[in-house]
Amino acid sequence: MILSLSLFLVLTQSHQNSLENDVLCGINTHDQYFTIPRVEDFSRFQKDVVEHVKPQHGTTTLGFIFEHGIIIAVDSRASQGPYISSQTVKKVIEINPFLLGTMAGGAADCQFWQRNLGIQCRLHELETGKRITVTGASKLLANTLYGYRGRGLSMGTMVAGWDTTGPGLFYVDSDGTRLKGKRFSVGSGSLFAYGVLDQGFRHDLTIKEAAELGRRAIYHATFRDAFSGGTVSVYHVGPDGWTKMSGTDVGELHYEYYPANPVENPERHGGGEGDIFVPKKREHEQNREDGEKKKDSSPEAMET
Repeated sequence: MILSLSLFLVLTQSHQNSLENDVLCGINTHDQYFTIPRVEDFSRFQKDVVEHVKPQHGTTTLGFIFEHGIIIAVDSRASQGPYISSQTVKKVIEINPFLLGTMAGGAADCQFWQRNLGIQCRLHELETGKRITVTGASKLLANTLYGYRGRGLSMGTMVAGWDTTGPGLFYVDSDGTRLKGKRFSVGSGSLFAYGVLDQGFRHDLTIKEAAELGRRAIYHATFRDAFSGGTVSVYHVGPDGWTKMSGTDVGELHYEYYPANPVENPERHGGGEGDIFVPKKREHEQNREDGEKKKDSSPEAMET
C-alpha cells in the first residue's frame, strides 16, 4: 500500500513537471489532442454549425393531470438520424420521490441537466428543511437552461410532481420556455399521442383508466412515428409520491390495440364520453337532391 502510494506521488509529480515545461515552452497541452477550426470568428462558427447540422431525433412523451393525480407515459427508443441506437432508454428521470422529469431531444442534455436539477432540489431541501415545490423545481430548470440558450442544447422536458398545493405539470425546453398546463405531449410522435389523448380524456378517470389511456396514446404514436418505439412506461404521481404502473413492449401492445375492432353500427361513431350521431347525408345535399327531383317532375321534364 505504501509502495503504491509512493509510486502514485512520483507519477503525479512527473506529470505536473511535464505540464510546467509545456507552459514554459509555450505549448498548449490541449492543442496536442484537439484541432480548433481555423476560422476568424470561432463563436459565430459554432452557432452556424448548430443551425446547419441539426441531428434528427425523435421520441414520444406525455403527461396529464386528472382527478387522482398525474399520469406520465413515455417510449424508450433512441435514434441517431435514420438509425435506431437503443430500444431501452429510460426517458423518465426520477428527480426525487415526489418529482419526475421526462426526456425529449438530446438524451445526454436531458439526463445531465435533470440530474443537476435533482442536486439543486436536494440542496434546497437541506437549506430550508422542506421539499421544493413543483413550480420552484421547474423554475430552477428553466433558469439554468435560459443561461445556456443558443449554446446547442436540445431539450423538451416535462416536470411533474406533487407538493402542498397538489399536482403540478410544467413544460420546459432548451430556450428557457416554461409553461404550466394540464395536458402535454412532447416529441416527434406528440401529434399522434394528442389525438388519442384528447379523444379519451376525462377529468374523472380512475387511476387504472388513466394509465390505460396514457399507454394507448404512446402505443399509437409509436405505430405511426418511426422515431418512437421500444417499451411504453407509465408512471402515476399522487399525494404519496410517484409509482411506476407498467412497462410494456409495443410489440405486445400491437396485438391488443391494432387493428381496431369493426364498428357494429356504421351509422354511429363511437368515441369520447358518448356516441356521436353521423347523419347519412348533410342537409344541403338532401335539399339539392330534393330540388333535382322537383325539376324532374316538371311538365317540361316529363315531355322530354
